[in-house]
Amino acid sequence: MKTKTWLLILGGVLAVCAVLTALLLPDRGGGTAQVYSDGKLVCTLDLSQDTERTVRCEGGYNTLRVHDGKISVTDASCPDHTCMKAGAKSGGTPIICLPNRLEIRFCDSSVDAVAGG
Repeated sequence: MKTKTWLLILGGVLAVCAVLTALLLPDRGGGTAQVYSDGKLVCTLDLSQDTERTVRCEGGYNTLRVHDGKISVTDASCPDHTCMKAGAKSGGTPIICLPNRLEIRFCDSSVDAVAGG
């Protein structure tokens, strides 16, 4: 066969391998989540380690759960539960509970390593 044909076959095999890897490997996060209460850093949670933690503040409390590389608010004393409706996240926009003045910010370690230099 010609070299061009072999390159097309190799490219196709690599593309199939990349798609299968993305579909079959679970997203375990890899970053961290910083939890702020009333503007102060309360804790930093590793998203690769499953855990549960309750953060108490003047207004009440929020129970946070890290599972499968994502963090979610599973219980909260706020009246509207918007923070709970945000669902489980591993990045993107922060999870915020305005009544309890809680904010969960995401830090991706791979992005920090590239940006650092």
